[in-house]
Amino acid sequence: MFKKFNSLERAWIYYDIGNSAFTMMVSTIIPIWFNLLATEAGISNSDYLAYWSYATSVATILVAFIGPVFGAISDNKNFKKPMFITVLLIGVVGCALLGIVPNWLLYLVTYVIAKVCYQASLVLYDSMLTDVTTPERMDIVSSQGYAWGYIGSCIPFLAALILYFLGMTERMNFHLAIMLAFVIIALWWLGVSVPLIKGYKQNYYVENTSGKIKSSFQRIGHTLVHIYKNEKKIFFFLLGFFFYIDGVYTIIDEAVAIGTSLGLDQIGLLVILLLTQVVAFAFATLFGKLSEKYNSVSLITVCIGGYAFVAIFALFMHSLWQFGIMAFVVGMFQGAIQALSRSYYAQIIPAETSGEYFGLYDICGKGAAFMGTTLVGITVSITNNVNIAVATLAVLFVFGFFFLKKSAQL
Repeated sequence: MFKKFNSLERAWIYYDIGNSAFTMMVSTIIPIWFNLLATEAGISNSDYLAYWSYATSVATILVAFIGPVFGAISDNKNFKKPMFITVLLIGVVGCALLGIVPNWLLYLVTYVIAKVCYQASLVLYDSMLTDVTTPERMDIVSSQGYAWGYIGSCIPFLAALILYFLGMTERMNFHLAIMLAFVIIALWWLGVSVPLIKGYKQNYYVENTSGKIKSSFQRIGHTLVHIYKNEKKIFFFLLGFFFYIDGVYTIIDEAVAIGTSLGLDQIGLLVILLLTQVVAFAFATLFGKLSEKYNSVSLITVCIGGYAFVAIFALFMHSLWQFGIMAFVVGMFQGAIQALSRSYYAQIIPAETSGEYFGLYDICGKGAAFMGTTLVGITVSITNNVNIAVATLAVLFVFGFFFLKKSAQL
């Protein structure tokens, strides 16, 4: 199935398959398990969603600060791989511990640590794209990473879902089932990452033999000024990306939390999201092929329109079948908008400082997603209405569309 890719491209794609299993847990079982711990502590459904949103915001704010520094430091010769391995291992251990932590507050702390390390690994992983393939192949390699990440993550997640079902139906000790589910995801994440760890070599780097951290901060400052003054195309793309991807990650990360707050059947939510991975695989592959005929900006614009529809549709969502429609539309565009944004950005930045530039990219992406989650948390706290809270995300897609178009005109 990967005959068109060389061994290093395949290894890079495999990591998407590995880390996507954790992504699935973040958007499915992790918020459900937190909800059970919160319920045991007497926390209401609306407060549960607010606390969950705030924890996600804390994680993304931390990454917003850590990401660019990590990226800039990793651009130094022979730094990227050991840094990648370090955050990967901490993230894997944190993932396993999420099945053991006994109370809701400690659980949120563990979740924040695991997610920060997961997202830090993605800063380094995304920047590796310039080392593993050529500019003309970045769209197809990036798209296949997301595509196979979605379908591949179904394998360990299905095992976790079966364990969760056995625990819910009392055919197995519930706490044991949850613990095993998280251990399976952690081992999958680590195991599928081994080919990239073994095969990756940092081809593009900056020479710097002393003061790496200090010089990395200096480079970040210089790059920010340079982008603002001289690279308007990159500047406006990052600004547009900041808004539209914020809404995307908020919807993905909070899908199950939203459904749970609406009182929808949890098993039904998990099954729908499992099927959504298949939809995401198909459409990420489709958009990868479309990128050979149409430019990336046009395809990203279509995806933004799809997500704006999802946000507005949330106003009328009250049943499981309506959640299924929303999940299907999300699946159509989630892989495409992430893959095309990543590969398009990789094409317009200098390869030798890709880690630093992808650190900034992460601020405007995963690191900036605090805005959407905070918006949901505050809105639901004020209105006590989940539907209105999700619908407010539409404004992020409007701003994202505006700045993306401005970038494309330069």
